[in-house]
Amino acid sequence: MAFDFKKECKEFYMPKSKPEIVDIPRMNYVAVRGTGDPNQEDGAYQRAIGILYGVSYTIKMSCKSDYKIKGFFEYVVPPLEGFWWQNSVNGVDYSDKSGFNWISLIRLPDFVTRADFEWAVQEAGRKKKTDCSPAEFLTLDEGLCVQIMHIGSYDSEPESVALMDSFLKENGYRNDLSESRLHHEIYLSDPRKTVPEKRKTVIRHPIKPI
Repeated sequence: MAFDFKKECKEFYMPKSKPEIVDIPRMNYVAVRGTGDPNQEDGAYQRAIGILYGVSYTIKMSCKSDYKIKGFFEYVVPPLEGFWWQNSVNGVDYSDKSGFNWISLIRLPDFVTRADFEWAVQEAGRKKKTDCSPAEFLTLDEGLCVQIMHIGSYDSEPESVALMDSFLKENGYRNDLSESRLHHEIYLSDPRKTVPEKRKTVIRHPIKPI
């Protein structure tokens, strides 16, 4: 059976609908950076997602190609994730989506090296006849965070963020959002197939003790 990160690492992908503190280890990702409204049709964000999945599935299906990755095992491609921020804004202003900066990303299995990644970028570009060069191999060590499972539309996320903020205040922590530690979302629902009020999104913020 294929390894499923959501099932094997539930503490990172399946939190409860109430705030909890978690220590996130170092992970590798395929990532694409950009700016602007993620809902713009055929915009930069939509193109970035195409690149991410193209590279991710090229790695997943490498076992059926002539390129062999050392240590490869069958796995389910992890969910889409995103880091979001806006210039001169503390937190996230959901009313101004055009002002978003973002890093869209998908986790890579640990067996994927930079050389394997570079092969996948070239191979995905060749197969899809598109430029996949914006993809980068990104290593992150998020460390101590608070997270929650938000159920509902993306625009209603401030309700869950408020719960996290109250939880931190009651337990001796505070947000540690900065240029290097960002608002993080993990998308467990396909917005094309799930009505807004039933979408599941992990919201994660970096924290530190008061």
